[in-house]
Amino acid sequence: MDTPKNTMDKVIPKKKGLQKKHIGYIAIGLAVVVLTYMAFFADRTSTYKVEKDKLIIETVTEDQFNDYITVPGTVEPITTIFLDAEEGGRVEEKVIEEGSMVKKGEVILRLSNPDLYLAIMNAESLLGEKENILRTTQISMEQERLSIKRELVNLKYDIERKGRNFQQNETLIKDNLISKEDYLRSKEDFDMAKQSRDLYMERQKQDSIFRSVNVETIKKDLENMRNNLIMVRKRVENLNVRATVDGQLGILNAEIGQSIQKGENMGQINVLTSYKVTAQIDEHYIDRVKAQLNATLDRQNSKFDLSVRRVFPEVRNGTFKIEMIFRDSMPDNIRTGQTYYISLQLGQPKVSVLVPIGGFFQETGGQWIFVLDPSESFATKRNISIGRKNPKYYEVLEGLKPGEKVIVSGYETFGKNEKLILKKSK
Repeated sequence: MDTPKNTMDKVIPKKKGLQKKHIGYIAIGLAVVVLTYMAFFADRTSTYKVEKDKLIIETVTEDQFNDYITVPGTVEPITTIFLDAEEGGRVEEKVIEEGSMVKKGEVILRLSNPDLYLAIMNAESLLGEKENILRTTQISMEQERLSIKRELVNLKYDIERKGRNFQQNETLIKDNLISKEDYLRSKEDFDMAKQSRDLYMERQKQDSIFRSVNVETIKKDLENMRNNLIMVRKRVENLNVRATVDGQLGILNAEIGQSIQKGENMGQINVLTSYKVTAQIDEHYIDRVKAQLNATLDRQNSKFDLSVRRVFPEVRNGTFKIEMIFRDSMPDNIRTGQTYYISLQLGQPKVSVLVPIGGFFQETGGQWIFVLDPSESFATKRNISIGRKNPKYYEVLEGLKPGEKVIVSGYETFGKNEKLILKKSK
């Protein structure tokens, strides 16, 4: 028996074309492809757009690197002689004004000091007293000498008389014409006279020695007093402050009526037979700056050679001082206080890769720089190593080649971007 057909069953035909479920699959597939590309192939370098015309772009070169620095130098006299007061006093007169030329020995200032005049009077008074004592002693010695001479004459004649008496008694005693007592008495008188003369001679000798020593002592005292008086008078002469050398009177710190203490500085004399140039150098170079280094001074399109004469070791406010002298000729009409720019040679010239000085160093410290692509449409960050520098160039040790172009202007606005897109200004 045949089964009856269900009139409700129908054959649904398959739809052709893109369906909704396919759209989801495609979207997922595209997302996977994009993520894969970005993860492995896309350039993730941070970029920054900048107007090319506002940049300073320089070409890396290979040339001779001159190891020098440029510093401002001040012209000073070759020698400065300070005027210190050898004696204190009150300023009575300014004979020569600041800036005037002076000759050695010329009086610059006149001082007064009443105490010194009183000291001279006292010294002269003491000297006069000592001279009187010496004269009195010498007169006394002369009188004593004459007295001794007179006494010796008396003793001589006394000895002769007593000698004759003794000789006569000696003859008489042999014939028993006198008593033995008279004979002995005459002999004793004669011996005593001789002994008295010897004692007097000894006394005269000792007195002479004593008085001679006394006179020598007084003479030495007089000599010392005369020297002291000379020194005091010289101190008075020092109240006239004189130029010790030929030159130009520079600073003069003294006014009429001012009291000057002994040893106080009153000014200075500048010796203008030659000049020196002083400069302040950054302490960064203190280990490289030595005496005898060469330097040059440019003036009116002429160069003048200098040599470092002295390096001062003290560092103040981040700088230290050096003195330079001219090796040969000097500029015409050079004046104290003038300022020139000095090129100080620190080392021997050397062929190196060079980059011009620029503001980029402030941000990078010389560790990296932006290098332009040959197309000059963009620039990328590159690590480099910088050695020495002079006022015009940095010495590049590695990281750059001659002919490459780099950005040397400041990097303050670039942030941490590693790639710069160079666009033209509108």
